Amino acid sequence: MKLSRRRFLAGSGATVAGAGAALVWSPAQASESNPQPGKVMLDYPQTTISKAGDLKVGQPVSFSYPDTSSPCALVKTGRKTQGGIGPDEDIVAYSILCTHMGCPVNYSAEERTFKCPCHFSVFDSELNGQMVSGQATENLPRILLSYRDSDDSIEAVGVEGLIYGRQANILPSA
Repeated sequence: MKLSRRRFLAGSGATVAGAGAALVWSPAQASESNPQPGKVMLDYPQTTISKAGDLKVGQPVSFSYPDTSSPCALVKTGRKTQGGIGPDEDIVAYSILCTHMGCPVNYSAEERTFKCPCHFSVFDSELNGQMVSGQATENLPRILLSYRDSDDSIEAVGVEGLIYGRQANILPSA
């Protein structure tokens, strides 16, 4: 029996499609190895930053996280904020390296934004560091925080987003 080109291609396509369907990675398989498919779980340190009672509205507190090469700012916004923690849910933190070219951003208490002095990008501190205007195309990486009521302490526990200039937020050990 002679096989025509048309029949060969049709049969080959069906075989490839079937094999591809058999190799699809199901959500059940993804959840076994990773709690959220597509998310990478890094071993972030837990670092105490401050006591909530010591913070003043609109006055940022500088700290480094997840290592000494990554400058960050903790801010008490003075009103309930998306992702905020603490007794008033108004404490947030971000990497201060602009996502455009890594210039350190400054917090403006009047506007409740972070502003980049190099290329004028603006990020909203009350909307998860969302980029508002300027050259940046990504939001500021948000430092994930936890609040411990028993001693009023605030800890950095992770990073949401990629810190400027890095392939991974946790640097390899030397």
